[in-house]
Amino acid sequence: MADSDNTTTLPSVTRRRVLEGTVVATTAWTLEGNAPASGAGSTNVRSDPALALWREWERVHKQTERLCRRQQRLETRLVESVGFPCVTLRVPEGKELTVHSIERLNEVLGNGPDTAALRGKAETEFAMHQARWDAAAEKTGYTAALRAEREACDRAKDLLGAFSTTHATTLAGVAGKLDAVVREGEAWEECSEFPWPQIRSALCDLVRIAEGFGADRVRRRRIRPDQAETLRHSR
Repeated sequence: MADSDNTTTLPSVTRRRVLEGTVVATTAWTLEGNAPASGAGSTNVRSDPALALWREWERVHKQTERLCRRQQRLETRLVESVGFPCVTLRVPEGKELTVHSIERLNEVLGNGPDTAALRGKAETEFAMHQARWDAAAEKTGYTAALRAEREACDRAKDLLGAFSTTHATTLAGVAGKLDAVVREGEAWEECSEFPWPQIRSALCDLVRIAEGFGADRVRRRRIRPDQAETLRHSR
């Protein structure tokens, strides 16, 4: 086994990266709880269609993350008990390789008659391992958990797509749009590269400006009319 190797083609079962908190953790919902900051123009924050869409996306997004954590836990147990479907074979050059898919097996052995026997034996062993994985996945609930996560993820994607055609009427609605884009993007992309830092910065600016706007309005409401008149004459 000293002359052994593993292929880099591993099964990509878990695709999402669950985030344990981001820079935007206090954006849209912070604005939503601050009525002066949330209001833009005469439209009430409660009637903002973009914010209503964000609330539904947030619900489904959290559900997706819970399901993702569950299937990841089950997947870990499954890998420990059964192992990802694979087969180890010795290629004509004498090196041992472990492959994790039939496609990779065919790449390694090719379709020539000189490897037909080896290929047939390897395919049989792989199918047996795959059957053990499938049976254990069904028994442990992993198959159902993975299916539920994918369905929730598809629903979240549909809602995310709807943001592009849903107009925001408040600052909270705008923040909600950006929040959903950043959080979804960070779960799939390299979030330290363009455009994620720029989008996060814009979102933070929006929250800061909106919170300042709301605080200023609160201060103005606390000034009595007679105090306001005195302030005007003192300038």
